[in-house]
Amino acid sequence: MPEPRPYPFSAPERLNLDPFYARLRAQEPMSRVKLPYGEAAWLATRYEDAKVVLADPRFSRAAVLEKDEPRMRPGMTGGGILSMDPPDHTRLRRLVAKAFTQRRVERLRPRTQEIADGLVDRMIEHGSPADLVEEFALPLPITVICELLGVPYEDREDFREWSDAFLSTTKLTPEQVVDYMDRMFGYMAGLIAKRRVDPQDDLMSALIEARDEHDKLTEQEMVQLAAGILVAGHETTATQIPNFVYVLLTHPDQLAGLLADLDALPRAVEELTRYVPLGVAAVFARYAVQDVELGGVTVRAGEPVLVSASSANRDESVFDEPDRLDLTRENNAHIGFGHGPHHCLGAQLARLELQVGLRTLLTRLPGLRFAGGEDDVVWKEGMLVRGPSKLEVAWQSE
Repeated sequence: MPEPRPYPFSAPERLNLDPFYARLRAQEPMSRVKLPYGEAAWLATRYEDAKVVLADPRFSRAAVLEKDEPRMRPGMTGGGILSMDPPDHTRLRRLVAKAFTQRRVERLRPRTQEIADGLVDRMIEHGSPADLVEEFALPLPITVICELLGVPYEDREDFREWSDAFLSTTKLTPEQVVDYMDRMFGYMAGLIAKRRVDPQDDLMSALIEARDEHDKLTEQEMVQLAAGILVAGHETTATQIPNFVYVLLTHPDQLAGLLADLDALPRAVEELTRYVPLGVAAVFARYAVQDVELGGVTVRAGEPVLVSASSANRDESVFDEPDRLDLTRENNAHIGFGHGPHHCLGAQLARLELQVGLRTLLTRLPGLRFAGGEDDVVWKEGMLVRGPSKLEVAWQSE
């Protein structure tokens, strides 16, 4: 077996995908890698191989609970719905999936638009320039998920800080990660106790009913699920909004085409999702439960496989000119929201927020541009996801 390469291959640089992935897709689509912690793993870089690992029951997420999972930080990993296989995974997912169907999510569009307009109103009132991250990208999805789940928006500063524990690699110490996660779970347990006394028309009350009246999940599963929804429900979208704006501002020809046809925004969001390599590395390994022939190698039972969705979304055999941003791209079957049983539960909500967010910014802030220059953007460090931590933008004042 080949000696594993250190992984990630290089430090993240803005939103550039390491070109070494292209070399691997061409020459060594299943390669051996070693993350900073945990055992060595196979890395799947091609689209079709990635889909197999993500969807085939011969690969297990639950197995990580008994293994030294490849990971970016020390300490234990796993737990909750992300470390489950069917049927347990199916049982929990079914409890919340109905809140995230396309029809249910579409009903949130008017309220999401109202929130977005209110945020832009304040940006305009305060005047150009503004930090897009703090003034728009973070509060938009946080407000939406708080209202959907039933979490007080006024507590956002606390759980924003705690959510870093889920995505930190080096930003927080291992002790801080444990402390912040404990606080998050304790906070959720407290909210659940309040909702039991005073149920509302929200997702948390529905989970409590499923627990107390139908015994469909344990108390711990309910706490972990609620915390996971809160974090996942805002963090990724809050990162992708400034990522997408950054990409548009650095591709003025594509931006001009989009401004000329804003009805094409849903298609543009799909292409931006494909194009932006959100993660700094592939994580959340799957373990083979039997020997599997894949990508020209034999993955032995008990061996972990990491999937690079970012690399798969640049696979030349699937996407024409994959390294080129093309907002008119048709039939965009990217796996930016995952694939298989663990496909992002909130994908439709994320799409809605991204569509509403971008349309609002582009229509209400004419001449949107970097307040300084591209080099003035401040990027996140020590996190599993890449994106601006500060993005100052300016626009034409009336």
